[in-house]
Amino acid sequence: MKRGSGLCGFAGGTRLSAVMVLGLAVVAGEWTVLLAQSPRSDPKPAGEPLAPGMMTLLKQEMAAGLKTRQIEGNFSRFRSYAGYKLDSTNRPHTGSEVNGLCRLGWYDHLLRNPMTAPIEAEQFTRELHGALLGNHEGLEAALCVARTKMDCQPRQPREFAAVTSPQEALEAVKQALTVAQVSHRDALSPLVRSEIEELARSLYPVLTGESRVGHTLSRLGTGRRLCTLLEKLDRSALHSAAEALVPLTSPELLDELGSLDEEDDVTVEGVAGTIVRHLVTPAGDIVIGGRGKNTYQLDKMPQVSAVIDLGGDDVYQEGTVSLARPVLIVIDLEGNDVYRGSKPGIQGSAVLGISMLLDREGNDVYEAQDVAQGSCLGGVGILIDYAGDDSYRGVRRVQGQAVAGVGILLDRAGDDRYRAALWAQGMGGPLGFGLLDDLDGKDYYYGGGRYINSYRDDPENPTPGYEGWSQGVGGGLRAVSNGGIGVILDGGGDDDVYEFDYLSHGGGYWLGVGFARDFGGNDRRLGATLKAYDGGPRTERLYQRFGTGFGCHYALGFCFDDQGDDLYKGTIMGLGFAWDCSVGALCDFGGNDRYESTGTTTQGTGAQASLGILYDCNGDDVYVGYGQGTASSSVSYHPLPSCGGNFSFVVDYGGTDTYGCRAKNNSFNRRSSAGGFLIDRPARESEEPETAEPPTGEITAGS
Repeated sequence: MKRGSGLCGFAGGTRLSAVMVLGLAVVAGEWTVLLAQSPRSDPKPAGEPLAPGMMTLLKQEMAAGLKTRQIEGNFSRFRSYAGYKLDSTNRPHTGSEVNGLCRLGWYDHLLRNPMTAPIEAEQFTRELHGALLGNHEGLEAALCVARTKMDCQPRQPREFAAVTSPQEALEAVKQALTVAQVSHRDALSPLVRSEIEELARSLYPVLTGESRVGHTLSRLGTGRRLCTLLEKLDRSALHSAAEALVPLTSPELLDELGSLDEEDDVTVEGVAGTIVRHLVTPAGDIVIGGRGKNTYQLDKMPQVSAVIDLGGDDVYQEGTVSLARPVLIVIDLEGNDVYRGSKPGIQGSAVLGISMLLDREGNDVYEAQDVAQGSCLGGVGILIDYAGDDSYRGVRRVQGQAVAGVGILLDRAGDDRYRAALWAQGMGGPLGFGLLDDLDGKDYYYGGGRYINSYRDDPENPTPGYEGWSQGVGGGLRAVSNGGIGVILDGGGDDDVYEFDYLSHGGGYWLGVGFARDFGGNDRRLGATLKAYDGGPRTERLYQRFGTGFGCHYALGFCFDDQGDDLYKGTIMGLGFAWDCSVGALCDFGGNDRYESTGTTTQGTGAQASLGILYDCNGDDVYVGYGQGTASSSVSYHPLPSCGGNFSFVVDYGGTDTYGCRAKNNSFNRRSSAGGFLIDRPARESEEPETAEPPTGEITAGS
């Protein structure tokens, strides 16, 4: 069945066992109702409109499967055990690697409710992207969503007055600067001066500069100390600082700024080119550049809090945001611009500061090293590019990354390219909300290719490859702190390409939660990066571990794809995989898809007391390899039977599908003596489906 050609569900005449009929009748009977009642996104629709109903059906299918095999009690023990582990580790010092430092309430809730967590994840990503499809009102709504997930005081989205003149637009800039600075002060107020100075001095070197691996730090004790201080920040005030900048993203306000008269020709230190106004305000100087080509050496302009450039192909160098300059706003209205620097906290990023970069038009180039391009280490970093075919290149903690704050990269249009090596592209570290959302265009994402992965020396299972930690990852720091929330979203339209190395693409690590979602197009998730970060040949063999909807070590990860004929590749531990009391899910809502990750524990697999899910609705799909939905009866990390065991689900609705394990279409398959399932259902319009086998046998490799 081709994508979009009909609804999934049961077909008349399917022969099922009596137990199956009793256990799954509710699924068949409610499918159409669920889809008909599926809510649409507000304010704008995003993605497959029937996705909410599809996710509810998945929950019912899994519950019915557990009941059919009479292992509901095992799953209940798994859920209770996860709650026990959360309760017993929810304090700063536990005597083990797992502690409660920087733990988020929503993460805790999701892990306690593994059956409904995928439903909440789908709703969260749909509503977040739907909001961002709007203009400044949408960004406002998205930040309100982020508040509720980050244990901040909830707030309703505001309404904004229209800006009808250039002077009103300038006043809005002044107001934003003032409120952002007040909120920044409030965010730091719970700390004493020496603690603030300690954070400013140590955050970058300890959490980034000294790091070559993604899972932990070289200085564990110092890392715990810094995270303890970050917990003291007033996170609601940080979110208020981000919200103070929202009015500046209004297209109408930017239009009014663009109509400013070029009144003067003044000189400002650090600027080569024409400056038409230099305003001195209590919140810092505002510099307005003319419509010609300017070069701004932003670090030679420490008194400047805002730069507005009216046009021209401009160059921006550095522009660090820190305690020395806690707030910086850059607005470029026209031209093919270049943003270049090597210091942390540039290009809409900050280390204990508040920063926003808006670029209205042009094919722009962003080049940086660490903590750049919508990133923060304590604070707020926002980069919004409205149009053009743009290039983003950085190394560590870039492109929508956050630790103890909000980091957002929003690209609204164009065929864009993203390249990073570590902790990037929608990465949420401790107490961080990191988001990359590209709303339209044919985009290319690259994460990894530079640092040799830490599993290379794993005594149990050494594997080659590179660190990745990119593309929608919420990751903690092992033996240091819990993780945050990481999100990568792509609006679809054209065909996107994702290259990523270890622990990347819709995943959670060490008590974190991550999300990846692509809303359209024939996408290719290639797994391991094809070339090294610098563009040369790889020194490591092609190999990818933990990817595409994974959870690892008390974590949750979700990957969704709404439309298109998609390709999913990897090596091991991916495509809906979970390890060590975790949840991992990959859900594809349409298209003829190929799943080509063929190593061990891949394609809907839970291991070491976990739940792994691969769910596909609609399309003629191909599953390469033999491992679909297998679940080992062995658990070495946790005690049996109290931990419940392993739970693995591959559920496919609609189409004529091909399974490497030789499962038949329209069949219910036990994939091991433990909690493994492969469940294939026909499309509703199929008149003569293949007869399902009774749920008695077990399909294994080669059978």
